[in-house]
Amino acid sequence: MTTDLAAFAAENGVKYFMISFTDLFGGQRAKLVPAQAIADMQEEGAGFAGFATYLDLTPAHPDMLAVPDPASVIQLPWQPDVAWVAADPVMEGAPVDQAPRNVLKRLIAQAAEEGMHVKTGIEAEYFLLTPDGSALSDEYDTAAKPCYDQQAVMRRYDVVREICDYMLDLGWGPYQNDHEDANGQFEMNWEFDDALRTADKHSFFKFMTKSVAEKHGFRATFMPKPVEGLTGNGCHAHISVWDAPGDKARTNVFATDTTTGSQTAELGLSEQGSYFLGGIMKHASALAAITNPTVNSYKRINAPRTMSGATWAPNTVTWTGNNRTHMVRVPGPGRFELRLPDGAVNPYLLQAVIIAAGLSGVRSKADPGKRYDIDMYADGHKVRGAPKLPLNMLDALRFYDKDKELKAMMGEEFSAAYLKMRHQEWTSFVTHFTQWEKDNTLDV
Repeated sequence: MTTDLAAFAAENGVKYFMISFTDLFGGQRAKLVPAQAIADMQEEGAGFAGFATYLDLTPAHPDMLAVPDPASVIQLPWQPDVAWVAADPVMEGAPVDQAPRNVLKRLIAQAAEEGMHVKTGIEAEYFLLTPDGSALSDEYDTAAKPCYDQQAVMRRYDVVREICDYMLDLGWGPYQNDHEDANGQFEMNWEFDDALRTADKHSFFKFMTKSVAEKHGFRATFMPKPVEGLTGNGCHAHISVWDAPGDKARTNVFATDTTTGSQTAELGLSEQGSYFLGGIMKHASALAAITNPTVNSYKRINAPRTMSGATWAPNTVTWTGNNRTHMVRVPGPGRFELRLPDGAVNPYLLQAVIIAAGLSGVRSKADPGKRYDIDMYADGHKVRGAPKLPLNMLDALRFYDKDKELKAMMGEEFSAAYLKMRHQEWTSFVTHFTQWEKDNTLDV
């Protein structure tokens, strides 16, 4: 049954709604709508000039209407008179095909037609910095091995607790919080869910974390590598496929073969689970254009050893069992963890590209290739034949452009828009004059 947003406002004391959509670069765009006007907005959508955001549109395009999805509505725990609701952009009555949430919904529908319902959980890492971003918020967070540091996490207890309390209130099922491997870095884990709900939660989590940090006088960043020499912000995704969506799900088809009831592949993955993993491996180099979308992303996945001793990020297309030094690990039966994505990843495009690559693998019965159980950080140089991940954003975009199947799966209009705008970003980067050039070239 569709939620009536006007009734939701009356029942919950909501005075305003944030009708929010996410653009190609992961920017969250919103209009603040009084509750008295929400009934019309629920039907028609809130109007935006798409060109003013990171979408491949011009000033001549007609209004883009962001139509709220009432199933996604969340009352802001820190500002209860405001509710956030994810929206789907439309233009002249048709979905905007390049809009990330629309891309994801189309792929979810395709997977459902083939009896696959993808469920995911994500691990969103972030740093707490000073407001100008120039330093860590905690001057005493200096340990060489800061991961799980109980003193450091308690010095930021007010921020961590407030975010976790809100997640508990929202019913997300948060189950652990920790200080991560870099100084000033934190992570919260919550229960997995259907791909669209996970994407909405991921989007809202970033908004909530930044808002709470600002309230406490800090700045939260999900930037992949905000501090040189320290471990970067990953956004690991745990992936499984089920026989039905939501509460109707009964059988994890990654854990058991739906026809024989047996596990027929390695490490407790079903045959279909192996094929899905095969699709991830097949498209990995192109995947990076989506999962690692910024110039800075490649300072994380191709980083030298960090101060703590490990980057915890992959640089080669390999998979393994319960071993965190590879791009994919299978920690137990019925699921696997993709360790490639970073904190800059668009929450909707992350889920979309996972489904696209996995569907491709299932359809083609893709072989994931040889499993490696070595320590890739110590012995990765011994691996022969496994592709290296892209060295930079331009390489990733070129891999994506060459992957005709993945581009088609994600949608030709989306792919063209994404490549165009990311290439513009790359051009802006390489034309920027840097101090490094003076330091290394002045006396040539």
